Amino acid sequence: MNTIQLIGRLTQDPELRYTNTGMATTKLRLAVPRRKRNGEEQPPVYVDVVSFDKQAEAIAEHLAKGRRVAVTGRLEYREWKAQDGSPHSKHEVIADGVEFMDPPKTNGVTPTEQPYAAGEEPF
Repeated sequence: MNTIQLIGRLTQDPELRYTNTGMATTKLRLAVPRRKRNGEEQPPVYVDVVSFDKQAEAIAEHLAKGRRVAVTGRLEYREWKAQDGSPHSKHEVIADGVEFMDPPKTNGVTPTEQPYAAGEEPF
């Protein structure tokens, strides 16, 4: 079984591109927090995520650096040769689903910037 689930924050704005056949594809880079070990903070794990079609377009339209997402998908490994002939490889997640965890912006302001009455939930 090849299934992966991640929750993390985008380290940069999504990168939307189109293939030669016109299919949308978006690359994301997530910072996934790790559990504390012996009471000490651990650095995050950085994971590349790729999405396709309408999901890719929605991600590019609605997400930006720092936004929190939950990703489900499968782990892929790919290899290639650079123009100089040197070999390269990487693991990446091919997204089946991407859930936007932060509330959407309203009037150009993120919910964390909006004032709320005491006891009122922002979403």
